[in-house]
Amino acid sequence: MTDETVPSDIPTPRMLSWARNSAIYRLERRMMTEKQLFDAITRKAKEKFEDISAAQLKAVADFAVKFAYDNKVLDDHAYAEVSTRSAVRGGKSKRAIAQKLAAKGVSSDKVEAALEEADDLYAAAIFARKRAFGPFRRVELDEKRKAKELSAFARNGFSFDIGRKVFDMSFEDAEEVILAGRR
Repeated sequence: MTDETVPSDIPTPRMLSWARNSAIYRLERRMMTEKQLFDAITRKAKEKFEDISAAQLKAVADFAVKFAYDNKVLDDHAYAEVSTRSAVRGGKSKRAIAQKLAAKGVSSDKVEAALEEADDLYAAAIFARKRAFGPFRRVELDEKRKAKELSAFARNGFSFDIGRKVFDMSFEDAEEVILAGRR
């Protein structure tokens, strides 16, 4: 083996240029976390550059992440806040949101900060409206239906108290909670 066939630990200028352009391409289309960008660049670099070493892979992905931070287009804190607001409006519980953000690589302190403003009662009311549960129910309530609705709240990360509270609300009270939460 000659020295020319051994891959260097330093990425080539072509690799770094590709990493920068790839980061721009991805971040123009959607917000990403640091982990998501790192993983995407790593995955695509393996496909694009056949004989890339592990050290080069890491350096290329690190370069793309640093480039994104330097240009202020990557911010896990902002990502967590935007995702949390959107998920609450979609009827997701704090617990479900925290799990999703953790899976995307957002640090626990950023997740906690984003969840401070989240309102589980509002999210549970939205969830009930989407699923026609509790005050939004269109069918007769029997024991089977009651168990189905309460267990759906639990499976979606709402505490028993929150689920029960929304389940027992009147239609007017639920609408009031939803309107108050939009402000």
